[in-house]
Amino acid sequence: MRAALLAAFREPFVVEDIAYHDPAPGRVLLRTGASPFCSTDVVNWRGELGKIPPTILGHASMGEVLEVGAGVEHVRPGQRAIVPGTSECGVCFYCAAGQPWQCSETFDRGGIWPHVADRSSGEPVSAAGNVGGYAEVMNVTATQVFPVETDLPDEWLSLLGCGITTGLGSVFNVAEVTPGSSVAVVGLGHLGQWMVQGAKVAGARQIVAVDPIAERRELAGTLGASHIVDPSAEDAVEAVKKLTGGRGADYVLEAATIPEAQAQAVTMSRRGGTIVVTSIATAASTVTLPQVIVAAQSRRILSAQNGNCRMRHDLPRFIRMMEDGLVTAEPIITGRYRLDEIDDALQASAEKRDLSGVIVPSL
Repeated sequence: MRAALLAAFREPFVVEDIAYHDPAPGRVLLRTGASPFCSTDVVNWRGELGKIPPTILGHASMGEVLEVGAGVEHVRPGQRAIVPGTSECGVCFYCAAGQPWQCSETFDRGGIWPHVADRSSGEPVSAAGNVGGYAEVMNVTATQVFPVETDLPDEWLSLLGCGITTGLGSVFNVAEVTPGSSVAVVGLGHLGQWMVQGAKVAGARQIVAVDPIAERRELAGTLGASHIVDPSAEDAVEAVKKLTGGRGADYVLEAATIPEAQAQAVTMSRRGGTIVVTSIATAASTVTLPQVIVAAQSRRILSAQNGNCRMRHDLPRFIRMMEDGLVTAEPIITGRYRLDEIDDALQASAEKRDLSGVIVPSL
């Protein structure tokens, strides 16, 4: 089956046939339906998040189950399933502590991912993030496969492994936005647009959308933002404070990638407010914060890995939101690409022309 390999950093992807392994016990083979090209994989392509070539990027996906290995009972061939970026093994320290979004099966590997296939030369190929969605098939651990029953399009469902779960989960699971509150969203890429939609569903009275790109600000306005701020034209912190009686927002949700934006998100919140940071520029990036604001003003500064979602609980409710028309993926999917067009998807993401470009191997 064909896969788009990261064979070398900062070089074009190599699309070639590789020989996938049969599913071992506890693993599942799926035909890939769609995989979003996430901005994180631009960073992976540059070699800044510790991936080891040759590997298949694409850390969130969906597909149809083809085969299951011994001991796999919760999915069967023919089912559609979400393959998110995080396992839920159910037995590690973090799963047992009620924090499956930090599952050891994903985060304690030290960047060493299982080999799922071999090149014609015999060289083994890994699946980055244990997903490897930029391929015609995926060989993944069963603890990272969640069956769904819905008629929603493959492209929409593919976003449930990363963008939707991180964006909506940041609103509902992490910040726990309350009706009548004020929310500022810093960064209006794919995560930020889901945050805006989630804040509207949560009943926020004010939703302030902050981004230097005009098209993204405009879209946020159609999806629920009540106020728009261009940080390249005015001081975003002062603008948000002015809109919130001089206090700052009750909740600030950050999805802007750059460390400076995360620091700005903290100062944009009110005393006693809640800040949720979600993005990573590189593995070595750091954030500097004012000590008085952090130590003496009772803010909650929280992080969100995949929206702190419990997949079996959150996938059905987020799917219902889409089915009921409360939130939508259509304007956020700004490009659909064949597997051999993956370098176009990379450039569109890197240049911020796409919100979510989606790789559809069957095109």
